[in-house]
Amino acid sequence: MINAKEIKKRIKSVSNTKKITKAMEMVAAAKMRRAVEAVLKTRTYANLSWMTILNIARSLNSGSERHPLLTPRPENKRTAIVLVSSNRGLCGGFNTALISKAIKSLKKYDSETDFIVIGKKGLAVQNRFGYNVVAEFPKADVLSDSTAVSPIASMIIKEFLSGRYDKVLLAYSDFVNAVKQVPRIKQLLPVDIDSEDEYLGAIGTSEKLATSKEMIKQKEEKYLQTGKNKFIFTYEPEAEEVLEAMVPRLVEVQIFQALLESNASEHSARMAAMHQATDAAGDLVDELTLFYNKARQASITAEISEISAGVLSLSS
Repeated sequence: MINAKEIKKRIKSVSNTKKITKAMEMVAAAKMRRAVEAVLKTRTYANLSWMTILNIARSLNSGSERHPLLTPRPENKRTAIVLVSSNRGLCGGFNTALISKAIKSLKKYDSETDFIVIGKKGLAVQNRFGYNVVAEFPKADVLSDSTAVSPIASMIIKEFLSGRYDKVLLAYSDFVNAVKQVPRIKQLLPVDIDSEDEYLGAIGTSEKLATSKEMIKQKEEKYLQTGKNKFIFTYEPEAEEVLEAMVPRLVEVQIFQALLESNASEHSARMAAMHQATDAAGDLVDELTLFYNKARQASITAEISEISAGVLSLSS
């Protein structure tokens, strides 16, 4: 027979767990709202910074004399992946999906791979899968400005220019909406100015946007309609100096934007996971309550049967 006391104790335990998951859901929702607000504020800047780099590179038209961070290398002997994960768990499949995406992307590159981890959960690539982690950086839940990613960007640029890495990739979770977060792998170095990726410089955009090249082409066509025959950009100081200063800054901006996207995705995933846990706890409480009522009813019925049997034995 089912022990009613044990069931009642289990109901109390599950109810307490439900209260905890509900509180965590509310906290995650509050953090998500702040993170989404920060993401929306910086997307336009990330997009315009990419467009500016593209404009300068096209105006120079230097071919093989491109900036070192813009020059693709013929051989890809060693690759680095900057993995932006979370510091804590209880966020569903957020980290698992991201790590799986990063490992799957390695099949495209026949080269040795090192990981640069941002967030404690990213260390799973070493602990579980045996990949080499060369650096680990802390991840803040709230990012006020891009100075937090300056050491990361400096290290990546230094290692790339020294020739240690021929390609640097960035793995992060792109925030689309509160219920959808998409793991993405994008090339960070060398900066590919010929890329047609609609997400490059417009990180996190759920709708397909015109690429930077298409946007510039539209502006050129509009400019030519005015009767002028040339689309000219003017830079002060010289375009080469502007490019020299802006390319490292672009790398920093892209990492910063990826961190903001990752924070918004993490809090959204945790909010959804805790909401599901709360609903599951509620269903379990209802199920256990039904078992408790049945056990209690069975116990009462048994007692009545024993009393009736006693009465009958005395009367006979």
